[in-house]
Amino acid sequence: MTSKEYFEQTATSIAALDREELKRRIRNFRGRFKLDFTEDYLDKLNIDRLRHILLAAHISATSSH
Repeated sequence: MTSKEYFEQTATSIAALDREELKRRIRNFRGRFKLDFTEDYLDKLNIDRLRHILLAAHISATSSH
């Protein structure tokens, strides 16, 4: 899979997630770095911002490969 295909597939799957699933995946993200957001902070973000955080984490985690 090319990086473009990976990005498109990841973006599409993240776009389909609901708010609670986005928060769960952000809290449980396992990558080269840890995401350390409080529940209160995540609750204040709109769904597009949550999607952005998760997508950026995935892209950053795979960009070194």
